[in-house]
Amino acid sequence: MDKFRLTVADCSMELARRYFRWIGPATLAEFQWFSGLGVKAAKASIEPLGLVPVEPGSDRLMFPEDRELFARFKPPKTPAYALVSCLDSIFLLRRKLSALLTDEAREQRVYSDRGVCELGSLSDLSSNAILDRGAIVGLWEYDPESSSLVWFPFGAADNPMRECVSKTEAFIRDQMGDARSFSLDSRKSRAPRIQAIRDAHKKRKRV
Repeated sequence: MDKFRLTVADCSMELARRYFRWIGPATLAEFQWFSGLGVKAAKASIEPLGLVPVEPGSDRLMFPEDRELFARFKPPKTPAYALVSCLDSIFLLRRKLSALLTDEAREQRVYSDRGVCELGSLSDLSSNAILDRGAIVGLWEYDPESSSLVWFPFGAADNPMRECVSKTEAFIRDQMGDARSFSLDSRKSRAPRIQAIRDAHKKRKRV
């Protein structure tokens, strides 16, 4: 520690640099939330970085060289599923779920700490997510009582999604034994989330 020479401002700027490398494009407000800095300090931290809007008039910022790559990127035409934690950085670094949802998914009724509500109204997920090319297309939980993965796709589940779910379930069951969403997660606290996913299945069958 005696050789550490960075000032508080230097540390904040380095955090900003890493943040926008990790998750850009992002807004100043999103970085402020992530860093815990005040508005003035957050703005001062990003000013030396040379960030640019992702497109004219946008408040989403990124490094110029990243923007060039971002502009050239073409989303894959075929699904690319991934089952991730509700604490995955794709959610937590911005805390804006609506940007990762289709119009149909935004209106999906899900379980949350404040009761059942529309998914698009939340900043954080209560259950883990099924992603397809960066979009949230379903939810999942692991049920240790049945040693199985309980999941609900917002649309029709195709064979690649089912295969991804099956592989994840086998990995958790055979290699981990359980999949807690966070350190205080327990079988008891998880039960309402598991039941909500099962209820969603039942409701779809009745429609």
